[in-house]
Amino acid sequence: MSMPIKQMFIDGEWVYSQKQETFPVLNPATGETIAIVTKGGREDAQRAISAARRAFDESGWAQTHARQRADILNRVADLLEQRADEFAQVDTQNNGKPLRESTYDVADAVNQFRYYAGLCTKPNGQTYDVPDDIQALVVREPIGVVGAITCWNYPLVMNAQKLAPALAAGNTIVIKPADLTPLTTIMLFECLQEAGLPAGVANLITGPGSEVGDEISRNELVDKVAFTGGTDTGIAIMKNAADTVKKLSLELGGKSPNIVFADADFETAVDYALYAIFANQGEVCSAGSRLILEEASYDRFLDRLVERAQKIVVGNGMDEETEMGPLISESHMNRVLSYVQLGIGEGAKLLCGGNRLMENGLEKGFFIEPTILEATDSSLRIVQEEIFGPVLVVQKFQTEQEAIRLANGTKFGLAGAVFTNDGAKAQRVIRKLRAGITWINTYHPTFNEAPWGGYKQSGIGRELGTFGYEAYTEVKQININLQVKPSGWFRN
Repeated sequence: MSMPIKQMFIDGEWVYSQKQETFPVLNPATGETIAIVTKGGREDAQRAISAARRAFDESGWAQTHARQRADILNRVADLLEQRADEFAQVDTQNNGKPLRESTYDVADAVNQFRYYAGLCTKPNGQTYDVPDDIQALVVREPIGVVGAITCWNYPLVMNAQKLAPALAAGNTIVIKPADLTPLTTIMLFECLQEAGLPAGVANLITGPGSEVGDEISRNELVDKVAFTGGTDTGIAIMKNAADTVKKLSLELGGKSPNIVFADADFETAVDYALYAIFANQGEVCSAGSRLILEEASYDRFLDRLVERAQKIVVGNGMDEETEMGPLISESHMNRVLSYVQLGIGEGAKLLCGGNRLMENGLEKGFFIEPTILEATDSSLRIVQEEIFGPVLVVQKFQTEQEAIRLANGTKFGLAGAVFTNDGAKAQRVIRKLRAGITWINTYHPTFNEAPWGGYKQSGIGRELGTFGYEAYTEVKQININLQVKPSGWFRN
């Protein structure tokens, strides 16, 4: 029995691609095809962009009242919540992550729509006291057509994170989800349609980045590109966008440090060191992939860390016992494994893991053991480059200054953490980390109310919170003459 083809959503209609091509979507836990999806191309992207342009310029979406947009976003949140179990199961089947993580992701997406539904109706803008009987004010207006390109590690959340603020601010949008994980985004567009979003306001293109993503980043009708993904791709998008001077939001890669001082609460620090890297199979841009340990507790800490890492239950995300699922694809699994071998070849010491798991029913999936490598040289590629998998690299430090130097010693600056019971030291160190998202005595908690983004090559701009809303707006200065009479500048 053949599978029905999942379609794209353009200008308020579900459509196939002009070339009538498709691609399979796999379950990474089993390697089985779970869906057939329409493969859009450059022409389809152009059609979607034109629809978004028309909806913004001619259909009145940009002039809608904030309360009207808020009502639609709240209805989307309600529909998502009603189908929460279905969304979570599909995300787990498509991405591989444990069901408990997918369930949390759905709740997060629901809250994003509600947060921005509330935010867009709140006071905004500024007034200024200026001379010459002028009332000066600043208002925020939608940018226009937004092109969004997202990654596969948080399929639902990453798309909601762009759709919700962009629509709340009055923009129209064309979104391209990752080819590997388009299924919950397709379901999300079902909710947008049912919620009454006007035709052309939000458009969905499923297809390869080489065509669809390239068109979005180059097309002159697109005013802003919002991208989440790897740094190399982000650089390519920046170059494409430069020709038409598009606005950009880029949330890119990371190689985030987790600094643990000897005076930290021992079991808490061990627990979060595991969570920082092995949650979501390590496929997290902000993962604590570099553990920087003080020498005084180094050996004891590593012994306990390895002991617990080897007990992590790896398996199909649909199984209740599973604590860590498969990697997203066979090619990505092989890439991660190649980094392990590269690290060993460079002189790193393998403390645990490093192998593909092919027993207990896992042989058809893309599973890797939780892996820990010890590195004594910061120049190693496993220290400097993002692996994006369940691979932790450990380094040793003796002084606070050395810990900071090691932490800041990569081209990335997305996230970082400090574990210590010395409050003053925690503040000193966290203030010196060149990173946009930081934690003290915890790792990974994130909130829709707080800005998300990084320093250095980890990106440009911020998502979430009020910062994430403002990123989808233009700032306009308006000056109003309160004494309407000739200026008298010219005498005759």
